[in-house]
Amino acid sequence: MDKEKTSQTPRRMTRSSASSPTSTSNNVIAAKVNSLEPLTINDLLVGGDPISLDDIISNFPGRRNQILEIVRLLGPLNSPMLPLFVYGGPCTGKTSVILQLFRHLNRPLVYSSCRTCYNQGILFESILNQLFLHRKNAANGYANAKRCDRPSDFVNFLREALTNVINNLKEKSEMLVSNKMRQEKIGNMIYLVFDNFHLVREWDKSSTILPVLFNLYDMLKMHEVGLIFISSTSPDTFYSNMGYVEPIPVYFPDYTEGDIRQILLRNQVNQKLYSSFLDVVLKSFYGITKQVGDLSAALKPLYEKYCEPLSDKGKGVAPDQQMRRRLLAHINPHIGPSLNEIFKVSSLSSTEVDALKDEKRKGNPRRLEKSEELGSLDFHMSTSAKYLLISAFLASRNPATLDASLFDSRGGSDNRKRKRKPSEKAMERKETLEEELLMKGPGTFPLERLLAIFQCLVSVAEDEEEPNNDGFGVEGGSAGLMSDVLLQLSSLCNANFIFKGRSCPIEGSTRYRSTISEDLALKVARSLKFPLSKYLYRS
Repeated sequence: MDKEKTSQTPRRMTRSSASSPTSTSNNVIAAKVNSLEPLTINDLLVGGDPISLDDIISNFPGRRNQILEIVRLLGPLNSPMLPLFVYGGPCTGKTSVILQLFRHLNRPLVYSSCRTCYNQGILFESILNQLFLHRKNAANGYANAKRCDRPSDFVNFLREALTNVINNLKEKSEMLVSNKMRQEKIGNMIYLVFDNFHLVREWDKSSTILPVLFNLYDMLKMHEVGLIFISSTSPDTFYSNMGYVEPIPVYFPDYTEGDIRQILLRNQVNQKLYSSFLDVVLKSFYGITKQVGDLSAALKPLYEKYCEPLSDKGKGVAPDQQMRRRLLAHINPHIGPSLNEIFKVSSLSSTEVDALKDEKRKGNPRRLEKSEELGSLDFHMSTSAKYLLISAFLASRNPATLDASLFDSRGGSDNRKRKRKPSEKAMERKETLEEELLMKGPGTFPLERLLAIFQCLVSVAEDEEEPNNDGFGVEGGSAGLMSDVLLQLSSLCNANFIFKGRSCPIEGSTRYRSTISEDLALKVARSLKFPLSKYLYRS
């Protein structure tokens, strides 16, 4: 038993637990991973020093209700539970809260991320390796415990592995009771945690794997097994007519400005000085992004700039009103450029803009090339965000009735239908339609139309890249571009590039509208070498 006690070392650490003073040393973790000792049932525990529920609530501001709700749903020791579906936006503390709660409850779990396990074969093998207490090493040729490619084989192996684990847990519990040991019980329950579950929808065989994972509760019929799905999208984005027991949803909303202030103030040496810094910058940055990781990375160099006028001694005292005014005057010129860096959009200086205008007037070919080069470097957002921005611009500027004529079935522009010389009546109708569009301004569009245009533009880029390159040169192909499209759309809405309106009372879906100018859209298209004018409706 002493051997089992000494083997209780943490296996899974999160950013919050790593920064916590109660977390164990990284050297201890590395020593455990490099150890060749056989795995035990204690390796299914999250590990780390014991943590109280009050400490977890204090470590996650604004998450008290969610934490207490999850504890209630997990129930007392050895209590059966229905599947849970924990969802919310990125960086809202979903995974960290789950792992810290299992650290507090001291219960075994099998954690698998659908981001690192990027297909069903790797996901199945990862789960089975943990349940069979199997470690891949040179001695076994880095082989898996079981090899299974079919969902039916996975369910059979999973039932076998879970039975062995549950029996081991029952034997350990009985041994603790018979020996009257004071060691905290870990119970007979085993929990399967699927993190980043929304990524499963993008897998090749998602239509097969999703029903299997959602139906595990009914297929296994093992009350000692708990299922927890963690997703960045709501349960509505998954099929609801599969006949499975629907998981209990637990929603994690975005952090409020006050919550983010509490999180950022943690582990600060001079909290009063940092609080005065947040009074100046946090409101502006919070309007662009609510993700704690992005805010922390963006504010770190800005805080160093904020403290430049202070001496080493001054950094340790509370700032008075005179010092606050001096620091504010020093940091003000740097806030604007830092806000642009959040979305990685750099703007040209006024002198560069004047130089570009002079070069365009002179019409020097070499200088025009240089100006186009500068224009192409004007935007440094991700490639998928650029294509999504162009798609939104086209959806707002083009009539929806012309989508079929502007795009063929392969996603390209159908030029054959527009080669005929238009009649005078057609020209008049076209001019009238253009005038109406100009008077109305950018139109609204549903999400389905935006995604359809986005897929067409991605297909065009893929077709144009294939003759020149061995592979698709834009972030790994259409699959890479289609990943996290909803997250990119949310970022564009937060940056006010796309306006998100209310739900249409007739269609029942949310409508969007592009707010960027044509010049801005042309610059984005130029950076992608995308022929925007070819798809823009004109007279």
